[in-house]
Amino acid sequence: MDAFRLHFDIDGGSFASAGNASVEVKKTLRQLGVANAVIRRCSIAMYEGEINMVIHADGGTADVEVYPDRIVMVLEDHGPGIPDVELAMKEGYSTATEQIHNMGFGAGMGLPNMKRSSDDLKIETKVGVGTKITMVVRL
Repeated sequence: MDAFRLHFDIDGGSFASAGNASVEVKKTLRQLGVANAVIRRCSIAMYEGEINMVIHADGGTADVEVYPDRIVMVLEDHGPGIPDVELAMKEGYSTATEQIHNMGFGAGMGLPNMKRSSDDLKIETKVGVGTKITMVVRL
């Protein structure tokens, strides 16, 4: 069966538009009759990924595929990459600037929340090239 697909361009540096993709995913999943608990997990994972791309990577893309048994979210950027994924996965670890912290972002919970909200999380990253994160939430 073909997947229902959504594509978003994430505008880097634009906190005003950050979260737009996760809102659209939430609305679409609700229209498709997906359970609220699943919608919540997908919304959190998407939002955290969007914010990370806005803060760290000058934007990127987000692609969402809805299958009968799972939702697959792929976020890809051409940012600086993640030098130490294991360290970046630790709650509270952040490389955000003081300015970002003063705006209320960069608490170091993005990747941990993405992991917690998805059933499968795969991070492919190369320093100086970018990062691709694939998250799967099973229905």
